Amino acid sequence: MYIVRPVETRDIPSLAELAAGLTHGVHTMAKTPEAIERVVEHSLRSFSSQVDIPSEEYYLFVLENTADSRLVGSAAIAATAGSKGTFFSFRNDAIQQVSRDLNISHSVHALSLCADLTSYSQLLSFFVRRDHHTQPEATLLSRARLMYAALKPERFSDNFFVSLAGYTDPQGRSPFWEALGKKFFQMDFLKAEQLVDGARNRTMIVELMPHYPVYVPLLPGEAQAAMGQVHPESEVPFRILADEGFAPDDFIDIFDGGPILQANKHALNSFINGMKLPVDIVASDKMPHGEQVCLVASDTQFRALLTRSPVLQHGRQIRLSQAQSDALNVSQGDSVLCVPW
Repeated sequence: MYIVRPVETRDIPSLAELAAGLTHGVHTMAKTPEAIERVVEHSLRSFSSQVDIPSEEYYLFVLENTADSRLVGSAAIAATAGSKGTFFSFRNDAIQQVSRDLNISHSVHALSLCADLTSYSQLLSFFVRRDHHTQPEATLLSRARLMYAALKPERFSDNFFVSLAGYTDPQGRSPFWEALGKKFFQMDFLKAEQLVDGARNRTMIVELMPHYPVYVPLLPGEAQAAMGQVHPESEVPFRILADEGFAPDDFIDIFDGGPILQANKHALNSFINGMKLPVDIVASDKMPHGEQVCLVASDTQFRALLTRSPVLQHGRQIRLSQAQSDALNVSQGDSVLCVPW
C-alpha cells in the first residue's frame, strides 16, 4: 500500500537519495542536502501555520510504500508563485498587423514577458522513481496535493498552474534556449538552470530577458517546434494533470519553452467531484472487489491513498480496511474526502 503524507524531518536522507536520480534541467525538486533541509523546514512551518491569506507557504508531500517505509516520490505545492518576488513566464500573444495601403491584415504570434501567474498557487517538484512512473501511485502523488488544497481552500488561490520541463536533447541542449535565452544570458541552458535553481522570480530574469514582444516567426524553426513541447520525463505528469482538468496554451516557460498548464479550481476533479463521507471500517475479507478506484484523503492529519469501494454507487459512506484506516489515521465514522479516479 502506498500513502501520500506531509514531509517529516526524518525523510531528509531519503529525499537526498531520491534527488540523486534527478535529470538536471528537468526537475525542480531540491537537489543538494542543504537545499533539501531548507525546503523541509519551510514545509514544516507551512503545515503548522495558521493561514488566513495564502502567502509564502510551501507544502511538500512524499509518497511512501508502507510495506517497507521507502519513499518513492515527492511533490509540492506553493501557496502563491513568486511569493518572494514575481513569477515570470512568456505569454502567447497575437499582435495584429494592418496596412490599409496594401489592404493587408494579419496577426503575428509573439511572446511577451509577463507576471500574470504570480498570485496563482503553483504545483512543482514532482518526482517519482523511474520504476513507478506509469503506476497508479504516481497519479496518487500528483493529485493528493490538490486534495489537500480542496480540504484547505483558505491556504491557496482559486487558480493553479504547473510549469513542465520543455524539450531538451540527450545532451541537455534546449533549442528554445539556444534561440532566445542564451542570447541574453550568454551561457548554456543547464548552467542557467543551475544559476536560478528552477526559480522564475529572480531579479536577473527581468534584468536580462527581453522586455519587448518576441516575434515567433523570427525564431529558428527548431525553436518554434520546441515551444509547448514536454520533455519525455514530463509526459506522465502532463497526462495526469490533463486528466485532472489542467490545460496549456496561454503561457510557456521562459527558459526551455515548456508548457505551463493552468486551471481554476472549479475545473479540477479534486474540487468538483470530491465528496466528504464517513468511514466504515470492515474486515479485509469483506472489502469489496471490482469496484471503481477512488482516492481517499484524511483531513486532520493529512494522508491520502487509493482504494476500491462502492462509494461511487451509493454515496453514503466509504468502506476501508483496518490497515487503510490506520494508514489514514482515521476511526469509524470519521469524515474523509473521496475523489473518483
